[in-house]
Amino acid sequence: MLRGLPGRNSTALATSKMRPMSYGQGGPQSQWDPWKPNSQQPWSSGATDPTPDWAALAEASETRNKRRRLLFIGGGALATIGIGAAVAMAVVSANGEDETNRPTSSLPATADLPSASATPSFAPTSAPPPLDPKEFVSSKAKDTAPNGPDLLFPGTQLTMGSTVYKKAAKADSTNCTTGVQGSLPKVLTTNDCTRLMRVTYTKDGIAVTVGVAVFDTEAQALKAKEQADKSSFVKALAGSGVKAFCNGAVCRSTTNSYGRYAYFTITGFTNGKDVTTKDTQVFTAGDDLAEFTFTQIRRRGETQASAAANQ
Repeated sequence: MLRGLPGRNSTALATSKMRPMSYGQGGPQSQWDPWKPNSQQPWSSGATDPTPDWAALAEASETRNKRRRLLFIGGGALATIGIGAAVAMAVVSANGEDETNRPTSSLPATADLPSASATPSFAPTSAPPPLDPKEFVSSKAKDTAPNGPDLLFPGTQLTMGSTVYKKAAKADSTNCTTGVQGSLPKVLTTNDCTRLMRVTYTKDGIAVTVGVAVFDTEAQALKAKEQADKSSFVKALAGSGVKAFCNGAVCRSTTNSYGRYAYFTITGFTNGKDVTTKDTQVFTAGDDLAEFTFTQIRRRGETQASAAANQ
């Protein structure tokens, strides 16, 4: 029994002793923690006063912000450490001892390296090799283009360098002995000459006659060239304004062949003067006509080779 207190008040105080101690407006059992699930907010603890405890709310917000900042700082540090580790691993992988400082013995052996057989190969082209022009003037079977003095020696003149030679008389015969002299008739007959063409050119009192003997094969022309000697001459051809020359006078002669053609030159003065070793213009004229003859025979082969390639 309690003393000095009225009964009603005693009862009220006794009842008050049975209630738990109050902390603010909500009581200890419902203090709000924003980081704990199912925790109650300060104003929803069942208190009779609906006014929120603004001080508690502010304190809880500050606590929450501090924790969030700590989480952000910690997470950023972890991310930075992770990125740094990844970069370090990449650097080690690219530049570390596992790659550039690897000992030579760990590199692939010669047998493991790609060989030359790995080089791509290409199929051979189907284009045929170029045709040889000489083949088309080396046998009667292939040398089928029209022929004659005006075809082999076209035009009325020819130019060699800066020198111009005028074309004069010409002749063409299937009897090769009529246009040659000395030992040459026998040489041509023995090797079955089938045609003899002659053309004369002049310049400054010098005349040159070119004789072209035609055979069926290159072998016959070569043999005729080899058998010709110092007494084998083509006859000088006069006419078309050119007087007879090299009749008893000393003249200069040449012999050569290309393909199935053997060709000869005789060069002298139109006034009947003998040629000496000092008469270089005579030698030059004979060489020019011999070179031109060779060029024309070869050109004949080139023309026929080109035509055959385009068929």
